[in-house]
Amino acid sequence: MIATVATADPDAGKPTGIKLVLITISLLLAPLIQVFDTSILSIALVQMQGSLSATQDQIAWVLTSYLIAVAIATPVWGALGQTYGRKPLLLISIAGFLLFSIFAAKSTTLEEMLLNRFMQGLFGASLIPLALSSLLASYPRKDISIAMSYWGVGIMFGPVFGPTIGGYIVEYYDWRWAFYINVPVCIIAFTMITFLVPRAGNRQPRKFNYYGFALLAITVASAQFILDRGQRMEWFASPTIIILSLVCAAALWMFMVHSLTSKDPFLDPAIFYDKNYLSGVFLRVLFGLILFGSLVLIPPFLQNQGGYTLLDSGTLLAPRGLGTMFGALFLGRLIKVVDPRRVIMVGMLLTAYTMWQMSLFTNDIDYYQVCVIHFIQGFSFSCFVIPVNTVAFSTLPEDKRDVGTSFYALLNNIGRSIGIAILAGYLASQSQVSRSVLSSTISPFNDYIRHLGLPPSIDLSTEQGRAILDRIVGQQAELVAYVDDFRMLAIIVLCFIPLTFLMSKPVMAK
Repeated sequence: MIATVATADPDAGKPTGIKLVLITISLLLAPLIQVFDTSILSIALVQMQGSLSATQDQIAWVLTSYLIAVAIATPVWGALGQTYGRKPLLLISIAGFLLFSIFAAKSTTLEEMLLNRFMQGLFGASLIPLALSSLLASYPRKDISIAMSYWGVGIMFGPVFGPTIGGYIVEYYDWRWAFYINVPVCIIAFTMITFLVPRAGNRQPRKFNYYGFALLAITVASAQFILDRGQRMEWFASPTIIILSLVCAAALWMFMVHSLTSKDPFLDPAIFYDKNYLSGVFLRVLFGLILFGSLVLIPPFLQNQGGYTLLDSGTLLAPRGLGTMFGALFLGRLIKVVDPRRVIMVGMLLTAYTMWQMSLFTNDIDYYQVCVIHFIQGFSFSCFVIPVNTVAFSTLPEDKRDVGTSFYALLNNIGRSIGIAILAGYLASQSQVSRSVLSSTISPFNDYIRHLGLPPSIDLSTEQGRAILDRIVGQQAELVAYVDDFRMLAIIVLCFIPLTFLMSKPVMAK
């Protein structure tokens, strides 16, 4: 008698049909809360500054405290998810984020706001990694690309439409609504996840490695502080930045040694043996740099150079979101029949092309030209990030996804901070250099300028006329700096294209 052994299908029992659709929606709401909150709040900072009687430097801590908390807590949630399960931790995180959103909205002093924002960051840190790992667990391996296309729409909605909604809130309502807007979304997400998302099986209880966590927390908190505050503190001219840089480097080295030598490290180094995941991590850092770096540049560029209002400059980002959604509608299925590595290359080339086109902008910016370029750029983002996510997690074993998604989200945040720091610093330095160059030639004491036939309003013999000329020089210098930033982004994207050749064609891991 011959016995046959049936191999259990790992995809058996996974949700299908309308239940899968509802689970997907509920899990997309969770990260949307976190990304949306940061995008909206960045627009409302000026109004908050007056209400809380804070200086410009002090009010910036509203974002910094949140980002440091997210950086510290993100890897923790992945480790805890393996022990306690994703669903209960996700529900706790949503409830905590909701509670401290309300507390932040009711803050009357800067100190209250900073404490509530820090706590909000601790709970919000898990929303992206736990929701992503839950979404991946809900779909069959063959449909991971479809799951990632939906994820791409949800994760891009916040940074693209956040500034538009933030501008509307600031224009017509109070800054406190930037927090109150989280309340209904949190309640809906909490309810849907409670009743729809199944509890994950096969938990792997493990001892929490406090030493490894402490080293990683010191590393990422120091790095986040340096990147977020470095420009304001004049980088290495500040003793604080120098000390934190040394602390960050030492903690990172100790963490790497500990991870490679410990029997039960806080971060399993085995995830980096997967070259698809490792390449995806680097490309995800690049995407965070490109997406959030450009988001920092575009609204002030449109306002200062194009003369658009705060609300209009936010609205002009909407085509980018529409392009992203348009691309996501068919990319999930396209990747199943087309090598995703080719799609990534197309996306990166399109992204570089749109950034280069933006480097050709002048202060006479055509509304429809901006819309077309932003739509193409949004489409290119879909071609870039959706297949990157698909390839990165397609070969990563399911028992490593909680840790993998946490580290993935952490490095995306680091990439965002790097992008903002580099581009803001380069913008400031190039503005000064360009102003110095222009001022040396465009001067009231230059005979050519004096006899150029300037408008009557620019009478160089009067103080008012010289002030107008100086303002024009400053505006043109800033324009040169902006287009240099956009050109640099295009070059950076092109430099990362060789990473796609390190990826192998994804064969879904069991």
